[in-house]
Amino acid sequence: MITAKQFRPGGIINYEGQFHEVIEAKHHKPGKGGAFMRAKLRNLSTGSIVSMTLRPEETFQEVFIEQKQMQYLYKDDMGYCLMDETTYEQIHVSEKHIGDKKDYLKENMIVTAKICDGEILGIDPPIHVILKITATDPGCRGDTVSGATKPATLETGKVIKVPLFVDSGQKVKVDTRSGEYIERA
Repeated sequence: MITAKQFRPGGIINYEGQFHEVIEAKHHKPGKGGAFMRAKLRNLSTGSIVSMTLRPEETFQEVFIEQKQMQYLYKDDMGYCLMDETTYEQIHVSEKHIGDKKDYLKENMIVTAKICDGEILGIDPPIHVILKITATDPGCRGDTVSGATKPATLETGKVIKVPLFVDSGQKVKVDTRSGEYIERA
């Protein structure tokens, strides 16, 4: 059992008979009254997000998951195909289990699959990925404000903010946790 005050992002709990991943958990102590927790949970079977306010001492059943290194092969009409690197077994995973992580997947990339009772609940790509910029506006010479950014479309279709000196065709390193530009590759 796990209490609400022990929630950490990435943890998996059983809430109302379904598996939920903790996206965000914050402890609040108002000046008057008792402390409480604000949490955001993502239902792993439907993908819906639930915001809730909990007492810190409320208990939930913690779900233990296996993490396994798998290789992302391709996407087709059946879903995302992952291959177990030890048995070479190929498994198709639906888009609802991949979630917004699909914006960082490239073919032949090694990902960490979260598995419970033989079912893949989700994946985690590497923390930093290198992706090519397919489209961005050129930076203007007069735009030299400190920290100025512009939108850029990556090869996976995700749009991120990049500095003005980055051009189309260049490869950039992106943080998959926040979706932010880190540096040119």
